[in-house]
Amino acid sequence: MNLQSIFTELDKVDEEFFDRLEHVSRRGLFSSLTRKTVAVAAPAIMASALTNAYGQSSELPQNVVDVLNFALLLEYLESNFYEFGTNVPGLIPNEFKPAFEYIRRHEELHVRLLKSVLGSKAIAKPPFDYSAKGMFTDTFTNFQTFAAVSQAFEDTGVRAYKGQAPNLMNAKPILETALRIHATESAHAARIRYMRGQKGWVSLASPSGLPQAVGALVYAGEDNVVQKGINLANLLSGQVPLEGITEAFDEPLTREQVTAIVAPFLS
Repeated sequence: MNLQSIFTELDKVDEEFFDRLEHVSRRGLFSSLTRKTVAVAAPAIMASALTNAYGQSSELPQNVVDVLNFALLLEYLESNFYEFGTNVPGLIPNEFKPAFEYIRRHEELHVRLLKSVLGSKAIAKPPFDYSAKGMFTDTFTNFQTFAAVSQAFEDTGVRAYKGQAPNLMNAKPILETALRIHATESAHAARIRYMRGQKGWVSLASPSGLPQAVGALVYAGEDNVVQKGINLANLLSGQVPLEGITEAFDEPLTREQVTAIVAPFLS
């Protein structure tokens, strides 16, 4: 199978599946059975396109396996978080329940897709501590805390996928799928920030309503004003405020930075 046919197959799978998913969503048919069917079938369909490119997951380059397992850890963290939170009676206000339910479904699909592609090389889901070693004492009893932790996860995920994109350059079909996940994580982040009364994008390196100990890590480097060697603060001095410049560009996080953010949430 050549590269062009791989990309064509991936695009066809994406378009057909998500068109069906959107149609089902609009009609309100996401029953328990439907959710389970989608969660089980969709990743298998999409993963088949990816594994066709390499034969079996065992043939994936090691650097790709490492990146996908890194992504899987983050998706486990999010999926498990939303699975628990959306099932706590009274935690999420009715007006926000549909959004968090959609996010939960998306994260579940991401987990299943990554596990399908990785096969036997997929890492096991670790136990999590959503209090972050006692930093958050009411994660699942206070919606404001739940939403704040959610924002930290989603904003981290966006920057983490961006940071790992260069490491998937030798696996273009997987890179394209990772970028599709990245775009969805961005939509999650903007929606949750909006629900918390924040802007949909990040200004400077502001902790954005998160505790400083967390916000400083999640938004480290977001005050950068230099893009491709051009200092935009100097170039646009007096025309665009610094916060406006930083809002126009989202910065990546390194694996080491993401690990530091996630570490307190690992039991």
